[in-house]
Amino acid sequence: QVQLVESGGGLVQAGGSLRLSCAASGVIFSLNSMGWYRQAPGKQLELVAVITKGDSTNYASAVKGRFTISRDNAKMMVYLQMNSLKPEDTAVYYCTAEGTTMVRAVVTFWGRGTQVTVSS
Repeated sequence: QVQLVESGGGLVQAGGSLRLSCAASGVIFSLNSMGWYRQAPGKQLELVAVITKGDSTNYASAVKGRFTISRDNAKMMVYLQMNSLKPEDTAVYYCTAEGTTMVRAVVTFWGRGTQVTVSS
């Protein structure tokens, strides 16, 4: 199956930028949509951005215009470029991927998360 490993998180000042990367490894028939979720302290998990196999994207209203999701299918990676970061962006960010198995079952994979902290 697929393992997802996030990287690129860290501490940044408000207004700064970070780029999160997610590397997918393992065997899967195909990767479909990939995305990023986040969970801030005391808040529920929320979808940040998603990108389909055909590169169609969707963003949470809170990040639209500031974040950009992209993917490299050959490398099986997905990225989240985060610009103009705000303190409210502080959260653990999780990479997700939807894959289709050889028997055409759809399976969702989750990374373990990477911490993003934006200071005032």
